[in-house]
Amino acid sequence: MLTKSRTRWNLLGLVTATVAVTIGLQAPTVAAAAPLTVAQAISQQSGATATVRGYVVGQPTATTTVVRSNFPSDYAMALADSASETGTSRMIYVQITSAFRANYGLRTNPSLMGKQLDVTGTLSSYFSHPGLVSTTAFAPAGGTPTTTTTPPTTGTPGDYDDTYYKTAIGKTGPALKTELNRIISTQTKLSYDQVWNALKATDQDPANSANVILLYSGRSQSKTTNGGDPDDWNREHVWAKSHGDFGTATGPGTDIHHLRPEDVSVNANRGNKDFDLGGSPAAEAPGSYTDADSWEPRNAVKGDVARMIFYMAVRYAGTDGFADLELNDSVNNGTAPYHGKLSVLKQWNTQDPPDAFEKRRNQVIYDQFQRNRNPFIDHPEWANAIWN
Repeated sequence: MLTKSRTRWNLLGLVTATVAVTIGLQAPTVAAAAPLTVAQAISQQSGATATVRGYVVGQPTATTTVVRSNFPSDYAMALADSASETGTSRMIYVQITSAFRANYGLRTNPSLMGKQLDVTGTLSSYFSHPGLVSTTAFAPAGGTPTTTTTPPTTGTPGDYDDTYYKTAIGKTGPALKTELNRIISTQTKLSYDQVWNALKATDQDPANSANVILLYSGRSQSKTTNGGDPDDWNREHVWAKSHGDFGTATGPGTDIHHLRPEDVSVNANRGNKDFDLGGSPAAEAPGSYTDADSWEPRNAVKGDVARMIFYMAVRYAGTDGFADLELNDSVNNGTAPYHGKLSVLKQWNTQDPPDAFEKRRNQVIYDQFQRNRNPFIDHPEWANAIWN
C-alpha cells in the first residue's frame, strides 16, 4: 500500500510540474500596435514602417495642392483625421504603389472620398510634404488588409516607381524637373534614318500590324508608304524642330518620344505652329483645327501631344549641347526655344489621359529603342507638380 500510494503521489507531482512548465513557457499575448493618427504620422517622418488610419480627403498634385474631384490619376491620395479637412498641413500624402491602384486609386475609385482607411508604408516625405511611401497594405479601417510583399513584374506604367523613378518620388517643382531630367537623359540615341523603322514599331495599328496610325489624321496607313510624296507619311516633330533650331540632329531632332507618323500635307499644314484652341478645320485631319499661329489636334490625341511637349521641356534643358527647351503661355514662338500654349496643354493632359496605345508606345520605346521613358505618361500628375 505504501509503495502504491507513493507512486500515485509521484505521478501527480510529475503531471503538476509538467503543466507548470508548459504554462511558464507560453509567450504572453501581444496586442497589435494601434494605427497612428494622421497627426502622429505627420510628426514622425522617421523612415520607419507604420500603419496610419485616416479619412480619404483628396489627391495631392503638388506640395500644397490637393484636388477633391476630377482626379488625374490613381497614384496618390491624401489622408486626414477628419473627413472634412481642407488644410493640407493637416494631411499626409500617400503613395499608392502599383499593386493597389486598381482598388484604391482615386481616379478609378472616386467613391473612396470620405472613407476611413488603414494604410501601411514608410513614413517619409512625398511631394515635399509629410508622406507615407512604398505602401504595402491598404484596408478599410479595422478591416483585413490587402498586402503585397513582392514587387510587381507586369511592366505596366507605374511599376517603375521603386526602380526607374525611385529618386524622383516625393519631389515637386524645380526639384522634380531636375531629377526627371537626370533620369531620362540616360538613353540610346537614334539617327534620323533609324527613326523610320522605329515609328513603324511604336505607332503600329493594333488592329492591323501592317499599318501605322497617323497622329493628327487618325488614319491607319501602310507602313511601306513612308516618304515625301503627297499622301505618304513622314516624321512629324511634335515639338517643332525650329523651336530651338535643332533640326534633325541626333538628340532632340531624332527623339521618338515626340516624333510621330503623319500625312505629308498635314505635317506641312501644322508647320511649326504652337498648340492652342480654335481655328478652321484642318484638311485631311478630321477633328483638328488651325489658324495663322496655332494648331489644335483631334480630341483623342490632345493629351498625347501635351505629354510629348512636357517630355521635351524636361529632357532637353540646355545641358547636352542643345538649347534649353521651355514652355510658355504664348503662340507665335517662332525659332525661340519655347513652345506653347502651356495653360492649354495642361488642360489637354487632364481631359485626355494616357490610353492603351500611348502606354504601349512608351513601353516599346523603353524596351526596344531608347531605353528611356516619358514620365508624363507614367505620371500625368507630374505636369501640374512642375508647372503649377
